[in-house]
Amino acid sequence: MVISQTDILQANILVVDDQEANVLLLKQLLAEAGYTRVSSTMNPREVCGLHDKNRYDLILLDLQMPGMDGFEVMEGLKINASDDYLPVLVITAQPGHKLRALQSGAKDFIGKPFDLVEVETRIHNLLEVRLLYNQLDNYNKVMEQTVLERTDELLKANVQLKQEIEERKKAEESLLATCEEIKRLKTRLQAENIYLQQDAARNCNFGQIVGQSSAISQVFLKVEQVAPMDATVLLLGETGTGKGVFARALHSRSNRKDRSMITVDCTSLPANLIESELFGREKGAFTGADTRQIGRFELADEGTIFLDEIGELPLELQSKLLRVIQDGEFERLGNPRTIKVNVRIIAASNRNLEKEIGNGRFREDLYYRLNVFPITIPPLRQRKDDIALLVTHFVAKFNKKTGRTIESVSQDTMALFQEYHWPGNIRELESVVERAVIISQGSALQVLDRFEISRKPEQTASREVKSIAELEHDHIVLVLRKTSGRIEGGNGAAAILGLNPSTLRARMHKLEITRR
Repeated sequence: MVISQTDILQANILVVDDQEANVLLLKQLLAEAGYTRVSSTMNPREVCGLHDKNRYDLILLDLQMPGMDGFEVMEGLKINASDDYLPVLVITAQPGHKLRALQSGAKDFIGKPFDLVEVETRIHNLLEVRLLYNQLDNYNKVMEQTVLERTDELLKANVQLKQEIEERKKAEESLLATCEEIKRLKTRLQAENIYLQQDAARNCNFGQIVGQSSAISQVFLKVEQVAPMDATVLLLGETGTGKGVFARALHSRSNRKDRSMITVDCTSLPANLIESELFGREKGAFTGADTRQIGRFELADEGTIFLDEIGELPLELQSKLLRVIQDGEFERLGNPRTIKVNVRIIAASNRNLEKEIGNGRFREDLYYRLNVFPITIPPLRQRKDDIALLVTHFVAKFNKKTGRTIESVSQDTMALFQEYHWPGNIRELESVVERAVIISQGSALQVLDRFEISRKPEQTASREVKSIAELEHDHIVLVLRKTSGRIEGGNGAAAILGLNPSTLRARMHKLEITRR
């Protein structure tokens, strides 16, 4: 937050002194410095009324005046003021009055005779603080306290004050912690803005979720029920079913929709960095940590964090995640200070977490904390009534993207889509339609992909699941051989399969495929 020089020079200033020469000197000084709204009075009894009417940003107040001294004026301002912060810069020739003036509510003081450079500097500093306070006035009480301490920080920077006012030493020491807090908030906002820019293209509504089958309608109903609550949600389903899209739909319908939703893909983060990514680190916390980093949980404070593929989280970090869920607190790497956050958690997994518990790879207590409100997203083969809608949706999407004019999908092509088992679910269907739109000649959609459709509907579900896994395993192995084990890049296996590299790695891990 920046205050411009123009803002400062347009501040409303009142000069109060019973000596006309002092008033003229101060007004001339302010005019030469560029201040445009300066008024004055030689009657201290008028100050409270003038302030109520004009709402001054700064009052230059002489302490020694006949009839009503500066201390009485400050007391009247405190009683009648409607705002919590009014900069009063007192003018005194008595060193003994300085501490009393500060205790009475003055923000700073200048001595007589005037040091014009000092006067101009102190006025500029106080006005900058005042205008900053005005901008931050709508923040919560914590931020209001930070602004007040920021005012003290500006005063602390003045070496002369440190020498003159020994009594303020304790207050100045506490400013160091306040300065760190301001820096932390600034760093967090910068990191949050960068993340939001990267996440700006994501839509957060049911408009991106196409379907009207009974299976997907049940999911819509559950999302609408739990979204306004702060309950933890566990999204379960195969890869490609749209768990991330449903997570964003939950956030967009929650009371936290105006705050950030931070996504953490547990499959894409290196094991040695995932703790610092989640909880942050201090500079020098470990070898290579040359900068301070704000963790994802801290960025998501007052918002939502989406832990995608939570089943991939290393076992040693699961206890720390459990603590955040239970107590809302953690420590950055390299810093013993406990950080409190208020975060709504949405987790997702394509694994059977109960089976992972039995295999010793997932904590049972963490599972119960995550499984407050489970939502299972059905695979595409269980919502085939939606395939025609999805194909139409994706054709329109990629017509717009590629400039094509595909207008129809033949019955044979639609039957091919309906009969295929779609191991990659919505994501695979989208990739197939995009390729088809690109290669199609004319106005009808042409599909050249080879689908395995020999399985008959009456075959058992367990037989179908096994054959899908085998087919997916063999297909990925074949493509990896073709690319010599390369996953990323334009000619990598992920691009050929139409998948994100992180998704392909997760699927390889699930199918126990290793690169040779």
